[in-house]
Amino acid sequence: MLTNPVVISVFVMTILCLMKMNVILSLIISGLIGGLLAGIPLSEVMSILIGGMGGNAETALSYILLGALAVAVNKTGLATILSKKIASAISGRGKILVFIIAFISCFSQNVIPVHIAFIPILIPPLLGVMNKLKIDRRAVACALTFGLKTPYIALPIGFGLIFHGIIADEMTNNGMAIAKTAVWKGMWMPGLGMLVGLLIAVLITYRKPRTYEDISAADEAAATMEKEIVFGKNHFVALIGAVAALVIQLTIGSLPLGALVGLVIMIAGGAIKWSEMDDMMSGGIKMMGFIAFVMLVAAGYGSVIRETGGVDSLVTSTASIIGGSKLLGAVVMILIGLFITMGIGTSFGTIPIIATIYVPLCLKLNFSPLATAILIGTAAALGDAGSPASDSTLGPTSGLSVDGQHDHIWDTCVPTFLHFNIPLVIFGVIGALML
Repeated sequence: MLTNPVVISVFVMTILCLMKMNVILSLIISGLIGGLLAGIPLSEVMSILIGGMGGNAETALSYILLGALAVAVNKTGLATILSKKIASAISGRGKILVFIIAFISCFSQNVIPVHIAFIPILIPPLLGVMNKLKIDRRAVACALTFGLKTPYIALPIGFGLIFHGIIADEMTNNGMAIAKTAVWKGMWMPGLGMLVGLLIAVLITYRKPRTYEDISAADEAAATMEKEIVFGKNHFVALIGAVAALVIQLTIGSLPLGALVGLVIMIAGGAIKWSEMDDMMSGGIKMMGFIAFVMLVAAGYGSVIRETGGVDSLVTSTASIIGGSKLLGAVVMILIGLFITMGIGTSFGTIPIIATIYVPLCLKLNFSPLATAILIGTAAALGDAGSPASDSTLGPTSGLSVDGQHDHIWDTCVPTFLHFNIPLVIFGVIGALML
């Protein structure tokens, strides 16, 4: 097993990522190594990798257009209005504020799919309120990560439509067909695990008051809260655009088309000026372009891995270790997903990689398609909560650390790793064995 080109390739990729080499370069280098070890000529390996990238073209386009939509929504000032409303509504109840932040974060993945774009605008103005209430920002980091992950894990809307679509496509590509619309019927189990982790973090682990200083670095953000902003035409048009994007996602099933229609409505309605279109698209590419390219290269990497022929021997070797135990098989597969995702920092990019290994193994162990979807989805989502390279941790830190009092590793990554990965493993295994 240790000489298997798939094992060596994944190991090299993970080590390179952990050494902070660029994820895209890590995927390309490890793909080349895997192909060469399998005896495939270098030029052919590169052709396979490039040819396989088209498998995630729709996903990459969705990210770019959703990034542009996020920039457009933020330009209208909707997040500032929301921050003021929240600050005036909580009336000194710290835990209520944390749960409101988690609730709003959920919207960023499904209802108004702006991903992490809302955090640098919504959170800094609220830091003063959090300081007065002595809220432990580690609880807020967990709340934000919960909102950034749970909706796309459990619900087939917005980014969830992408996530579930990738799972269904990669399972089908590897020999186990499942409808995109059926994936959520199993993924609600790991989503429930995320909810349990959030409740433990907010109500138990980080329930005690924590003191922070009022530092001038957050003054500019706090000053924004003092400005009088009246809900106007541009805000109304932005809401219409966001709702239209959601409706099209639900009715037609196309996320890129939904995002495009939302952008057109905002431009036609005057919320975004014609002259601002280039800046809007550039902002979208800056925000989401890297993730889009990771998805493209990850699909190409998956193609190379399949062509090496090492998957079959890996499945056979792993199955002999596991025996016929579904329990042991589920645990081993999910932990392998944790290992891989922690390295590359993206659950979406992990799916094409692990599906090539999981699907044949699940067929051998007689897991149902729904159980296989749970294993793949859970394994992919695992490392994303806690990985230093993940947008699910980088996003919360970007908002909570503007005054220098929130550490990315110890105040975001470690808390989210502990409170979400442990319940994800437990609920993922239970779900796979039940369904």
